[in-house]
Amino acid sequence: MNSASRKPAVVLVSGGMDSAVTLALAREGGFACHALSVAYGQRHSSELAAAAALARTLGAVEHKTVSVDLRSIGGSALTADIDVPEQGGAGIPVTYVPARNTIMLSIALGWAEVLGASDIFCGVNAVDYSGYPDCRPAFIEAFERLANLATKSGVEGAGIRVHAPLMAMSKADIARAGARLGIDFSATVSCYQADAEGRACGHCDACRLRAEGFAAAGIDDPTRYR
Repeated sequence: MNSASRKPAVVLVSGGMDSAVTLALAREGGFACHALSVAYGQRHSSELAAAAALARTLGAVEHKTVSVDLRSIGGSALTADIDVPEQGGAGIPVTYVPARNTIMLSIALGWAEVLGASDIFCGVNAVDYSGYPDCRPAFIEAFERLANLATKSGVEGAGIRVHAPLMAMSKADIARAGARLGIDFSATVSCYQADAEGRACGHCDACRLRAEGFAAAGIDDPTRYR
């Protein structure tokens, strides 16, 4: 099936393993995938280069990067001069970026309207998710309701659906799905403080969850560590 005969969808692609699997699943599901990344001032900007490469190798119709300066408001270890912790503590961690997923989905929603797409995909996960409030099913359900209230597509068109195919999957499940889909996980960047070449620190919460996922799946960890 060529891209002209597939339904268009906007897929948020961060450059990490979750969004890579999400993009591959959307394409497997018959969608013409318009990959969207957001440069929000994150300290680990090497993930954006990984996102562009993944969009090419996983068959996206196009890839777009939109810039939003969340560093100007700070409030997170990913957008301010706050140390990234090596282990998550109690409560919502300092690596939570205020309103990040709401902003990203809003940009995806705008592009979906321009493209005439009724479907948006994101890689949020409620199992191994570090406790972020905007990675829960209730958030996705609420955003989908908002999308259908706030847009021309929702009021006059076919409506908007927000897909979160990894929501109930563990990191091990995601690793297995990626292996089945032929994803080169060594090309993905998940680390909260990856270096300019995309090499991981091996100590932060994102690295820990990722490594535990590969181990539980019985898959050799292909992550490039510095």
